[in-house]
Amino acid sequence: MTSRSRSPKTSRKSEAEALGDLRSFLDESPTAHHAVASGIARLLDAGFTWFDAGSDLPSFAGSPVKGFFTRGGALIAFVTSGRANDHYRIIGAHTDSPALFLKTTPEGHAFNFGTLEVEVYGSPLLNSWLDRDLDLAGHVVRRNGSLALFRTAAPIARLPQLAIHLDRAVNENGVVLDKHAHLRPVWSTGSTAVTVRELAAALAEVKPDDVVSVHAQLVDHQPASLLGVDGSLLASGRLDNQLSCWAAINSITKVTNHSGVAVVALFDHEEVGSESTTGAAGPLLEHVLERVALALGKSRAEYLSMLSGSVCLSCDNAHAVHPNYPERHDHKHAPLANAGVALKVNSNQRYATSAESAAVFYAACEAAGVRHQTFQSRNNMPCGSTIGPITATRLGIATVDIGVPQLSMHSAREVCGVSDALDLPRIGRAFLRG
Repeated sequence: MTSRSRSPKTSRKSEAEALGDLRSFLDESPTAHHAVASGIARLLDAGFTWFDAGSDLPSFAGSPVKGFFTRGGALIAFVTSGRANDHYRIIGAHTDSPALFLKTTPEGHAFNFGTLEVEVYGSPLLNSWLDRDLDLAGHVVRRNGSLALFRTAAPIARLPQLAIHLDRAVNENGVVLDKHAHLRPVWSTGSTAVTVRELAAALAEVKPDDVVSVHAQLVDHQPASLLGVDGSLLASGRLDNQLSCWAAINSITKVTNHSGVAVVALFDHEEVGSESTTGAAGPLLEHVLERVALALGKSRAEYLSMLSGSVCLSCDNAHAVHPNYPERHDHKHAPLANAGVALKVNSNQRYATSAESAAVFYAACEAAGVRHQTFQSRNNMPCGSTIGPITATRLGIATVDIGVPQLSMHSAREVCGVSDALDLPRIGRAFLRG
């Protein structure tokens, strides 16, 4: 393994700063749209230009250009090179996480409690949402079509669990939740005239009659925090996959000496199949890549040639070995927490990693001076998927799937190793350099 040239003192300071920025990103990003806003702030601070998706791009001839596009819960950023610009190096991730979204008319009342009607988004661990202090976050759409984000400063809702006195066998049989009947959070007592729409308008600082529609969801109130007697673990909501979003932004804002076009693609709706205008199965990324190629003076044929020489690093967290359920893992291919970022492999194309694309990941790890591991599922255990196979299919480019090992995936609050989290942007920067 390559050793790092930084002094221990410098390394500790930079790692503390990076960890602080990661925790801030997680806390600032309760929804996909908030995650995009967090990315925008960091890109603008790094000197990137925010391009209008409906306007022509200027010519990129001459000096390297740093820019980005946004659409809803998706963000595409790029940095051209002063050299060949004959290929793309893309880091992909997704901004959304499993959650409880509020329905269009969410307010209800039952037995002196004001309740909320929710719709399950993706596949969350439902029991993890019980007995948590929950905030409300989302965005409103104004009459002019613009969006305004909001989040409550204090928790306003809770999903109370049934007392053990009324379900004596719960510890033996487990919690069984009906997705419709048992997922009604309480948010008031007695009668209240306040609606979610009115609350959202007030939080977003928009006049109620200027609000056309509201998109709201429940989020865990507790901020990201260090865990463990040695402080080696990070606990937070939405580690899957906002950790990867943060690492991607961190990578592209600090990339130097790259020969191709460095790109970050953060998509929405991965947790529900990616089939949307802002999902990986949509045309957003390929449209941006072609527009960048045209601004570089490339022809359509040259753009297609660029794709054939490009690589995508699909970042989405992996399953660390669970100490209480070791039988659920293939121990020869089961990553450990704080032992390196995992290469994710699946011959059935649930992950897009090939022997050739894996070599690109190994080279990036070596250049960054970090360890790596491998994740493969047991043959009798279903395997999840990522944006990797979708991006590879949509663009026809080599793709490698990787991720930070974590516990409690899809829980309201997840856990990963601190050193793995900090290694991910190091790999990302080395990958973008090529």
